[in-house]
Amino acid sequence: MKSFIVLALLVAAVVAKPASPDADAQILRYESDNIGVDGYNYAVETSNGISQQEQGTLKNAGTENEAVEVRGQFSYTGPDGVVYTVTYIANEDGFQPQGAHLPVPV
Repeated sequence: MKSFIVLALLVAAVVAKPASPDADAQILRYESDNIGVDGYNYAVETSNGISQQEQGTLKNAGTENEAVEVRGQFSYTGPDGVVYTVTYIANEDGFQPQGAHLPVPV
């Protein structure tokens, strides 16, 4: 009987684990412009401090070098309370992120 009570207490402790503060995040802003022609853009911001925006544009339209170039940024608050921001470009040269906290290749 004692082992059943101990097991029940352990199960109750696991089930009562507090939820992550991100679990209740709300979308504060959402904008999207994507009609499927020449490019797109969108922006999202949530109540837990996460934000993201991105724009895609068509380069070299109508040629054999036609490609979409994407530029954007996202930011979030880390567990240490610091706001981290990453800006990026993705194009024919690959994904190129930049941020104060990211290592810089030599």
